Amino acid sequence: MDRKYRAQQWKMLLVTMFCYLFFYTGRHNFGWAAMGMAADLNIPYTTIGWISFSMLIGYSLGQLINGNLADRFSARLMVTLGAYLSIMTNIAISFSSSTTMIMILWACNGYFQSMAWAPGAKLINNWWNERERGKAFGFYTMAAGMSSMLTYLISIVLLQQGYEWRMLFRLPVLLLLISATVFLILARDKPIVKADPDAPVAPVMNWKDQYRMVLRNKKFMIACLGFGFESMARYGLIFWVPVHYLGNNWKDNPGNLWVTFLLPVGMAAGALTFGMLSDSLFRKDRIKAISFGMLVSAVIAVLVYISPSDNLWLGGGLMLLAGFFVYGPQACFWPLSPDLLGSSLTGTGIGFMNMIGYLFAAFGEPLLGYAIDVTGDTNSIFIVIAVLCLLSALSVAAVRRVTGPQSFALSISKE
Repeated sequence: MDRKYRAQQWKMLLVTMFCYLFFYTGRHNFGWAAMGMAADLNIPYTTIGWISFSMLIGYSLGQLINGNLADRFSARLMVTLGAYLSIMTNIAISFSSSTTMIMILWACNGYFQSMAWAPGAKLINNWWNERERGKAFGFYTMAAGMSSMLTYLISIVLLQQGYEWRMLFRLPVLLLLISATVFLILARDKPIVKADPDAPVAPVMNWKDQYRMVLRNKKFMIACLGFGFESMARYGLIFWVPVHYLGNNWKDNPGNLWVTFLLPVGMAAGALTFGMLSDSLFRKDRIKAISFGMLVSAVIAVLVYISPSDNLWLGGGLMLLAGFFVYGPQACFWPLSPDLLGSSLTGTGIGFMNMIGYLFAAFGEPLLGYAIDVTGDTNSIFIVIAVLCLLSALSVAAVRRVTGPQSFALSISKE
């Protein structure tokens, strides 16, 4: 491979990672602002839950739309526009005192945030071939995990410094403004290559045909089901772990803050590790890698359930492992889109898969909240999460039993 092109490959991957590294500052900040928002606006936590639900629904709908748009328009412009609109929405929320307005703005923010992931994945897929696809998506997914870690860290510092909840919507997103601008300047949608007049011309599909091809691929649809359960488990940890460890007296137990911080640290490490292992140890067998990760996650969730919550060292270690094994398999889910659908449908496939994931996550939040209400114990969420991880592993394993073409590209070649 040409050394200059190799350098450009890494440049595009790293600049996309750098941009996404700060995207969650405009989304995962909400959980840390929830307690102050509820107290300041005198609203119940049920309302807080519905505000969070609105963002997840907005994000899910946006994934369905923007994933397909990424196959048609400039990923570079879509990611940047989504970042700028999300920043504006966060700042608008920080000046709002109307619950209805905050809910509407947060739902819009979910849509704007969805303009980044699938387009960014499309850009990476344009630059990296199938042989190194797992590694590239592993690095990209690691950036998302590190974004959670960074948002957690910034929120912890701001809260410890005594800043009110409104500042959590103003200050962190300034970092996103910088990274999105750098991405706009440096990123390029795809390599510049000379056209080969003898190369076969791929059929041109409209957006309806693209969605139809996704829906007809049984293997991909079952994989999406497994991703949905994995997303429920992941967001169950992200949203409820702080509630479990912090409670209402986190100022009296500041060490608990750092136990929760180890969760996104594990997520970032797991994403990179699973992405690379899927190409090497598992020999591009994404299904085996995902099933392994989710089965181990189920065991870890049970261990968290039976472990004493006041043991910070044990809790911190289990949170690190939980993040590692629950989030790591996501790096193996994303390559399934080009693997099963073909590169021409990468954006549409990833957007559809992420839409399913966030729909499941949205409805999973009330489920986990109900488990706490029924049992009166936040520890019960880990049993639910264990079941969700097991369902994810079983669903993904079922992909092997489905007959049909491995990818849309393969079916085209046969025709």
